[in-house]
Amino acid sequence: MEKIEFGNLDGRIINAYKQFTDRSEFVPVGYEDGVIRFWAVNDNGIKKADFMALSLGLKPKVKIKAKKDLLMAMENIYDMLEEETAQNEEEKEDITDEENIIGASYTDAPIVKLVNQTIVKAVQQNASDIHFEGLRDNFVIRLRVDGALFDYKKYAKRIQEAVISRIKVMANLDVAETRRPQDGAIRVNVGTKSIDIRVSIVPSITGEKAALRILDTSNELLGLSDIGMDKEDIELFLSKLKYPNGIILVTGPTGSGKTTTLYAALKAVATRDKHIITIEDPIEYRIDGITQVQVNPKLDLTFANALKYFLRQDPDIVLVGEIRDSETAKTAIAASLTGHLVLSTVHTNDAATTLARLIDMGIEPFLLASSLLLVIGQRLVRKVCDNCKTRVQTPAQIREILRQYGEDVEFYEQGIGCEACKNSGFSGRVGIFELLDIKEEIKRMIIKKADAKAIRETAVKNGMKTMLTDGMQKVRNGITTPEEVLLATRL
Repeated sequence: MEKIEFGNLDGRIINAYKQFTDRSEFVPVGYEDGVIRFWAVNDNGIKKADFMALSLGLKPKVKIKAKKDLLMAMENIYDMLEEETAQNEEEKEDITDEENIIGASYTDAPIVKLVNQTIVKAVQQNASDIHFEGLRDNFVIRLRVDGALFDYKKYAKRIQEAVISRIKVMANLDVAETRRPQDGAIRVNVGTKSIDIRVSIVPSITGEKAALRILDTSNELLGLSDIGMDKEDIELFLSKLKYPNGIILVTGPTGSGKTTTLYAALKAVATRDKHIITIEDPIEYRIDGITQVQVNPKLDLTFANALKYFLRQDPDIVLVGEIRDSETAKTAIAASLTGHLVLSTVHTNDAATTLARLIDMGIEPFLLASSLLLVIGQRLVRKVCDNCKTRVQTPAQIREILRQYGEDVEFYEQGIGCEACKNSGFSGRVGIFELLDIKEEIKRMIIKKADAKAIRETAVKNGMKTMLTDGMQKVRNGITTPEEVLLATRL
């Protein structure tokens, strides 16, 4: 895409552009000597550009561009639109257009603008979640970036109801219902990105709270090396993915990247000679050539029921978003024993604990031992910012804790904070893993219902690298810090 000089666009031009409710067909990209340069995608965009220029007493110069180029230009223009408003926001101590917003209903422009700009800013900062929550005296918006939650903006308490109502309208929820939790979804385009948003609204003593989970469906699928697996782990994982039947599980808490790992696995094995079906809640990535189904409890389309239907579709590989209950667990095991490779997730603390969890769900130990191929435990840790990393000595207290786990590191890389990482010292996240290979000795222990500690010790003795060990290797490689690894693995 050709370089665009946006600096020549003054406030008068920006304000005129803001008057158009639909700006998706044209965008101003430069101004010089009484001529405004525009990009447009069609004749309608050209007409809008001509009208805008003439209304300002200027001459238009319009070039037809592809929709993709226009959206990329609009992302840059949006920053200018927001800066225009941000100057007033800072002067009002983070209370944006307070007088206008307080007197507005959720259908009025200020509230719409507030919610839209918050979503766009969250996407631009690669936030995974947005929290709209009322405190006793004010209303706060918080963003979760790289796993850490921080205050983004504070507003007057009186706009809380209007903002929550606007979110309900966007998610097709009941605006009048304020006493019960509600779940919904929003789909928006932010520049070149297609964004799905899961919406959860719950009542509290300080008013309704909204939590929005952001899913960027336009993101390119990551490979196994991209998510942080080392060469040895990738080789083991890929060897298990070649089995014609069996079950592979990925385990960890919510937000630990389990689904991303499963999709990286699908990316590695998805070929035209494989029939792959997924059942998910929600569908986080869309992949051509794979049949993807969304859970719908209202229609009784649960993980367990969908899995039963899948087996009639002649699949080679089945991905079940999550094993939540006994019925889903038993159906998944049955599918893995009848000629299908099943991939799924379980919420447990580590790989060894998963075995006891499945037995508690009612799975017979001998069935589990004969069907289970691999269990992957994982966490996400923040990556040190490459722009401001510096070598520091490990504090004595941290080294003492590490020695208790048989690890030690004298120096490591730490981010000191810069503009690129917003002074956090971190930028992005990476996975740390432990792969429990279900070998013959582990199978015998499963049949005997050995406890998780004994299974873990046996696996480590046989060569399993724990999440802590994997994390400390990433510390030595300058990827993360010992504090991050300890926070993620000390349970």
